[in-house]
Amino acid sequence: MPQNILFFGDSLTAGYQLPASAAFPSRIQEKIDARHLPYKAHNYGVSGETSAGGRQRLPTVLSRFPELDVFVLELGANDGLRGIPVRETTQNLQSMLDAVQHAHPQARRVLVGLEFPFDLGPLATLAGGRFGHYAQEFNALFRQLADKNEVDFVPFLLHGVIGQRHLNLPDGVHPNAEGQKLLADNVWQVLQGILEPPQ
Repeated sequence: MPQNILFFGDSLTAGYQLPASAAFPSRIQEKIDARHLPYKAHNYGVSGETSAGGRQRLPTVLSRFPELDVFVLELGANDGLRGIPVRETTQNLQSMLDAVQHAHPQARRVLVGLEFPFDLGPLATLAGGRFGHYAQEFNALFRQLADKNEVDFVPFLLHGVIGQRHLNLPDGVHPNAEGQKLLADNVWQVLQGILEPPQ
C-alpha cells in the first residue's frame, strides 16, 4: 500500500483552469514515480478557498484518510487578497496544523509560505502605508508558524513564477502549466528530504 500525501490548499494547489495532471501535486507524483518511492499524492485544492474555509473543510477531508503520512498545507493567498486580518489567518492555519497532529500524530506536516505581492487586489487602495505593514505581517506569519510548530517549511511557493508573464495565465495571478512545474520544484526541494530515505 502506498503512503498518503495530502495536498490541502486553494487554486494554486488545485491548478486553476488547468487539467488535474498539470497541477503541482500531479507533477510531484511524477517525481515520486520516477524515483520509485511508495507515495500517493492526493490533491484537495479548492479554488477560492480561504483559511477559514479550509478550517471548516479539513475535518471531512481528514476523515477520508485512516492513514496519512504527509500533510502539505497551502492556504492564505485568498485571505491576503481580501485583506483578512493576519491574526485570523494565523489562527486558522494553526487550527489546521493542530487538527492534523491530533488525527495523525505521526504525519509529517509541511507548511507552504506565500509572500506579497502576488496580486494587490483591494489592498492596493489602502492608504497611509497600511498595505506595506499588512504585507510585512502577512509575509512573516508563515515562517513564524512553521518555527512555532516545528514543521517542514516551503519558504515561497511562487518563487520564480510570480511576475513572469510566460509562466502565468492571462490573469497574471495563477500559474500556467509551465508555472505549475516550478511550483512542484519549489515544494519538492522540501518534500524530497522527507520522502527519500537517507543513503
